[in-house]
Parts: sequence; C-alpha cells; structure tokens
Amino acid sequence: MVVGGAGYIGTAVTDRLRKEGATVLTASRSGGDLRIDAADPASVESGLAEVVREQGRVDVLVVAAAPSAGTLDPSTLSDPDVVLDGVAAKAMTFLRLARAVLPGMREAGHGRVVAVSGQNAYLTGNIVGSVRNAALIVAAKNLADEYAGSGVTVNVVNPGTVVDDPSTEIAPARGGESSPTQIAALVAFLASDAAAAISGESISTGHKLRGIATT
Repeated sequence: MVVGGAGYIGTAVTDRLRKEGATVLTASRSGGDLRIDAADPASVESGLAEVVREQGRVDVLVVAAAPSAGTLDPSTLSDPDVVLDGVAAKAMTFLRLARAVLPGMREAGHGRVVAVSGQNAYLTGNIVGSVRNAALIVAAKNLADEYAGSGVTVNVVNPGTVVDDPSTEIAPARGGESSPTQIAALVAFLASDAAAAISGESISTGHKLRGIATT
C-alpha cells in the first residue's frame, strides 16, 4: 500500500514495487486505487478495511504523502499554526497510517513500514520543513522500538533535493540530489525480506549533508 502513490516520488515507488512483483494499491485524498484522507481516522479505518477485504492483509506500507518543502510559503514558515499544520500533514499522517497497519503486521509476524521524510530534518532555514520531518523520524523510531522483535520493521528514507537528473556536485553543508528512481530503489530494498534486520533507521539518499559528522 503506497500512500501518495500518484505523487512525484510515490509514482516511482509504485512502479518499482510492481516491477519487483508486488501487488500495489495506491491511496491518496484525490484518488488512486483507494481514496483515503489520512487526516480523518474514519477514512483511514475504512480504507484499510477495504484493502484487507480485497487482499487479505497489508505486508508493506509506504507513506510518501506530503507537499514538497519547496511549495511552502516562505513568509509563513515560522507561524506556529503553519508549523502545526505541517506536522499534522506529514508526521501525524504517517503515524495515523502506521498505527492502522502495525497490529495486523504483528499478528502476521511480518511487515514493513517505510516513510519518506527528508533532509530538511537536519537543516535550519525552513522551520516547517525541519519540524515536520524531524517529528516523523522520531515517531518512526518510537514505533520501530515498540515493534522490535515482532518481525515488523519501521524505517525512514530522507532524500535531499529530488530531481529527475541529479547532479554529482555536492555543496558543503548541503545534501546531494537524488532522483525518484533512486529513492524508490532504497524503499524497495527496505520493503524486502533482505532488509529484515534493519529497523529504526533514518537513511539519507543523495548524500547526507556534506561536511557534517553528526546530526
């Protein structure tokens, strides 16, 4: 199940998972295979129930649904209400969806949850982008720890700037560029059985912040 599966990154993830042989359902507020408003608990519950009725279970949840940081209004980035809206749209969307599928995964003894966040979590200059991404990463680590040893993993992929044709140049104190296809390859790996020993990780694509030893 790929939430945001019709978006810029989500489309690449959906295509890659299908090429790997997975049965993939896409979901978003505007459509896809399922219409789910992740801000509405009832919509999440009914959408998940529909998936279970049709498919029997959810083995993998990928959450790639949030507006790009580049689309945020620079004049409102420090407005507390805008920051709260950003956290709700990204971190709480992820948390609500993950909590809906994790109990079933635990019962099955197997499951993968992968969220797409971003390297704004490591940077200043965009309070909404920083806080919403950091909140998602912290929420994912908490869920990974809660489900440790159950056969269920929870991980986060953190792209830098996402473009179709990434540059090989990486500026100091900046993350490198990556393409949706490159991001999808990492998501597909984390969704696979080969990544069963990886959980609670926040993994960057496009080179993580050049020149920064720790964050």
